[in-house]
Order: sequence, then structure tokens, then C-alpha cells
Amino acid sequence: MKKFLLIGYLFFMYSIAGHTEGYQVNLQGQRQTGMGHIGTGLSLGVSSIHFNPGALSLMDQKWEFSFGVSPIFSNNTFQKQMPSTYEAYSDNPVGTPFYFYGAGKISDKFTIGIGVTTPYGNSLSWGDTWDGRYLIQDISFHAIFIQPTVSYKILDNLSIGAGFTIAPGTVEINKALPLQNQDGADGQVELSGSTLGYGFNAGIYFQATKSFSIGVDYRSKIDMNMDGGDAVFTVPASMQGYFPEGNTFSSSLPLPANLVVGLGWNPGEKITLGFDFQYVFWSAYQSLDFDFAENTPALQDSENPRNFSNSAVYRIGAEYHLNKKFDLRAGFYYDQTPIPEDYLTPETPGTNKYGMSGGLSWYITDKFSIDVSFLYIQGQKREDGYALEDFYGTYYTNAFIPGFGLNYSF
Repeated sequence: MKKFLLIGYLFFMYSIAGHTEGYQVNLQGQRQTGMGHIGTGLSLGVSSIHFNPGALSLMDQKWEFSFGVSPIFSNNTFQKQMPSTYEAYSDNPVGTPFYFYGAGKISDKFTIGIGVTTPYGNSLSWGDTWDGRYLIQDISFHAIFIQPTVSYKILDNLSIGAGFTIAPGTVEINKALPLQNQDGADGQVELSGSTLGYGFNAGIYFQATKSFSIGVDYRSKIDMNMDGGDAVFTVPASMQGYFPEGNTFSSSLPLPANLVVGLGWNPGEKITLGFDFQYVFWSAYQSLDFDFAENTPALQDSENPRNFSNSAVYRIGAEYHLNKKFDLRAGFYYDQTPIPEDYLTPETPGTNKYGMSGGLSWYITDKFSIDVSFLYIQGQKREDGYALEDFYGTYYTNAFIPGFGLNYSF
């Protein structure tokens, strides 16, 4: 019986760890992505709904709309700790984060808008037969942020804004269980469910001089509380009594708060430079707890430590106004992992990351543009693992992310 208690504990220890670092997706604007995803200290029109609602009331046009999508082609490699020579490669589905913004000026001082973005979500698949299959096989998580926003211009060079965030989310996780049937096939479990969270986004923007600006944006923590998630087990007939059909679970996971301070500088008519410092309050994620509607001797509620630390992202970017038809962009950032030593799991193989980006806007008319970007993310090699289960090895990660968007104003 102790063996089956351990199986139940292991399953819940690893089930939804994938909502952590690597699942905050910073792809909320093609123009910003091309500049290393800066934007809090710049007034870049309708996309300020996400980056700094305080800058929204300074948009040039009466109405503005923007849409974009950024397919993610990500890769993960795992090399098991020596003396093993085992190596595994993930086969991840293509992620498709997107954004939509629309805003209009009600008066010279007052602007309203709405944003629909996907700042959290990921898809990761290690396969059904890899060595870590009892920890995770694949995971898919998606969260959509819907944010009605208002912005008010206090002075000609000072404005504030805020938005209320509604965040529906879904998750599906599959993993193997070490319960083989008579044919030697592993048992299987699938966790799935949906939830709804709430939060806010607020910002202030100050155009200190003609060439220098500063902005501050705060995006609140959102608690994704899941009740009635489905837990479906496929186990040998002799074990079915320990894993009841129709069982459900409840859990809660924080999407961390973010504080961003941004600076903008125009050293000349054609050049814009910017720097953002982003502080992510990952310490909100200390434990992953599960409460099951129906417990058995092999299936108990659990509390699972994560002990994440707050982390920072440093971003720098530039835009060059080539002519009336084209703007060119480039950027770079460094993203610290919040995952401490001995808490690294294959669901979120978090490492310190470097991001290098470029992009351009092509102005078909003075009101309509096509925006493209490209982002390459390289994770630093990390030799680490999860101490509680003695699963250690070396992780390598990278991602290629092209982006395409449309922008229209009138």
C-alpha cells in the first residue's frame, strides 16, 4: 500500500507545474517585440493598453486598432546526469500567442480601449516513452487576458490609465503511471480543466522633455483558482478501485504580478531608444497544492513546494525611422529564471535566457501599416533537477519566434 501512496503523491507533485517561468509569454506587440519587447517608457499608440495604460491617452489618432500573432517554435533537450548517456528531445506543438487592441478618444483628455492578449501559455511535449514520462509527457496551458481600459491626460505631458483584467484559462496535462498491465504498458493519467481569474493593469506616463520620457506600469497578480477539474486515470483493472472514475480536483496557481519601469529617449528626429526594467513577483509561487473530491489510500491531497524567487528582466531597444515607408527596429534582453537550485522540473525547464530581436514596419498608407518582428531566445545551459525526486540532468532550451501584425488608425 505504501507503494501506491507514493504513486499518488508523485502524480500530484508534478501535475501542473508548467504554469511557471517559461509560461509568461512576452509577445504583446510586434513593434515592441522588435525592440526587445520594451514599451513602458514610450508612447506607441493603442498597444499601450498592455505596456502602459497611462500612455494610451497620448495616441496620435482618434481611433486605432492593432492585431498580431507570433508563432513559437521551441526546442528542449535533456541529458540525464552522468554516468547515464540518455538524451531526450521535446517535440513541442507550435504555440500561437496573439494580441488585439482597439481604442478611441472620447475627448482630448479621455481615451477608452480594450485589449485581448495571451501573456501566459505554452505547449510542451516530451513524448510517451521518455525517461521522465512518470513526471510529465505533455502539457498545454492557455490563458487569455481581456482588458477594458481607460486613460486620462492630466496635463499635456502627464497621463494615467488603468484596466480591469478578466482571464479565462484552460490546462491539460498527461503523464504515465508506473502501473503496468499484463502487456507491460504503463498506466496513464490526464488532468484537465478551466478557470477564470481577475486582476488589473495600471500605469503612469510622463513626457519629461521633448526627447525624454518615463513610464511605470503595474500588472497585478491573478490567482487562477480551479474547482472541479477532471482527473482521468487509465490503470490495470486490479488498481481501478484506488483511482475512482469521475474524480475531480481543486487547485490554485498564481500568475505573478509585474512591475515595469521604462525610459524613452529620442536623440534625433529619426532615432528612438528605450530601456525597460521588469520585475516579476514570482515569490507568490511557493507551493502547489491539490484537493481531491474523492480520496483513497493511494490518492491523497498534497502540498508540493516550489519556492520560486522574484526575478528581473533587463530590456533595451531601438527604432530607426528610415523614411516615410519604413521603420527599422532591434532589441536585446536578459531574463533571469525564478526557479531555485534543486527545484527544476521538466515541465518548466527554466534557465537564464537571452533574447535578440529585430523588426520593421511598412507603411502602406499613413494610416495602415504591416508590422513584422523576429525573436530568438537562447537559454543558458543548466545542470540541475528536482531534489525531492532525484531527477537530475542538463537542460538546453531555445526558441524561434517570427511575428506578423497589422495596424490601422483614422
